[in-house]
Amino acid sequence: MAPYPEWLHFLAWAYISISLVCAIVLLVDTTRHPQKMWIMRPVWIIAALYFSLVAVFWYFRVRPAMVKSSEDHKQKREAEGRRPQPIQVAVAVLHCGAGCTIGDAIAENIVPALGLTFAGIFGSRLIIDFVLAYAFGIVFQYLTIAPMRNLSFGAGVKAAVKADTISISAFELGMFGWMALVYFVLFPNPHLQPDQAVFWFMMQIAMMVGWATSYPANVWLISRGWKEKMPKTVPDREETATDLRDAA
Repeated sequence: MAPYPEWLHFLAWAYISISLVCAIVLLVDTTRHPQKMWIMRPVWIIAALYFSLVAVFWYFRVRPAMVKSSEDHKQKREAEGRRPQPIQVAVAVLHCGAGCTIGDAIAENIVPALGLTFAGIFGSRLIIDFVLAYAFGIVFQYLTIAPMRNLSFGAGVKAAVKADTISISAFELGMFGWMALVYFVLFPNPHLQPDQAVFWFMMQIAMMVGWATSYPANVWLISRGWKEKMPKTVPDREETATDLRDAA
């Protein structure tokens, strides 16, 4: 007998199905409108797999800025100062979350498949989750920050580690907190398994919780200049006033 009510089973399948449709929508649209930072294409698709319609909404808000020339983005980045818009921070966290999502999805499958219990079933999941999430997160950040700053491999890796270590740790902290609640409180006996839709629905929620706990860290990282901003969606008042003066 499943350790959850039937309505939760249907809710899980409904949300997973909508998320898959959203991911396909973003796959098609990023094909038609290539991102100047190519790594943002998988970021958006992966984000849709857990944020669903919210990811689609954010994508279409920032798409005009994300397809601008990289040179325009570099100039804008200098003009924007250090005041990131909420949507800029949101997209920065999605970037971090993409690597975490891949690592976590792999770990959640290989731990039971290989019977890894060196730190207990749950502890082993968390350790392998974090190791893989951190590795993929740094790769995603490197593929963004190195080209934008024209860095060598070593300098790029160093910058990626500096930019994303705190962000990934905050993301995983929130995610692990939700996973612990699911494992020990909501479904203590029997536990959810990777072959159940509700398991992955709970993981989708875990990603969203991780996004929320990583958001403040990304505000701080962007403000210090350790992490790159995504392009703005609308100009701020100072930029609008400057544009009006130039037009006059």
